[in-house]
Amino acid sequence: MKEKKYWPPYLSGIGLGITLLLAFVLMGRGLGASGAMMRFEVWFLGLFASSHVAANPYFAKYALNPLSNWLVYEIIGVMVGGFLSGALAGRLKFTIGKGPRISNKGRLILAFTGGTIMGFAARLARGCTSGLALTGGATMAVGGWAFMFAVFAGGYAMAWFVRKQWI
Repeated sequence: MKEKKYWPPYLSGIGLGITLLLAFVLMGRGLGASGAMMRFEVWFLGLFASSHVAANPYFAKYALNPLSNWLVYEIIGVMVGGFLSGALAGRLKFTIGKGPRISNKGRLILAFTGGTIMGFAARLARGCTSGLALTGGATMAVGGWAFMFAVFAGGYAMAWFVRKQWI
């Protein structure tokens, strides 16, 4: 199957905006991903150290059945939708997107490091890019806008260190 073209970015943005609006109308809140991940992480930790989870006030509030929160279903839908989208567009294959000056191993190390830092930062900020930027920005929350400016500034600053890997 030949790869299909990507959607135009403006049309994709409109679709994302409609999705966010529907989340507010139907669920009474915006989008987010880190809350669902936190629930799964605490559930998994509870399998091995339930007394630690129960004794920790931060973990204890997430120590419910992870399937009892709608955000978990949102994330499952994102994964299923991404898979179906890739399959329908002919892009369902394993690849490592990288520049010519970095090995596959180096690219994976950078990706894992960046993802780990972003995940840790999302917990510190009490939300991920979808929750803070999309939902916070849509509701004109100062924290959401401050977060987005910080993300773009951090990405721009970090690009200086890794840009030669992509040229």
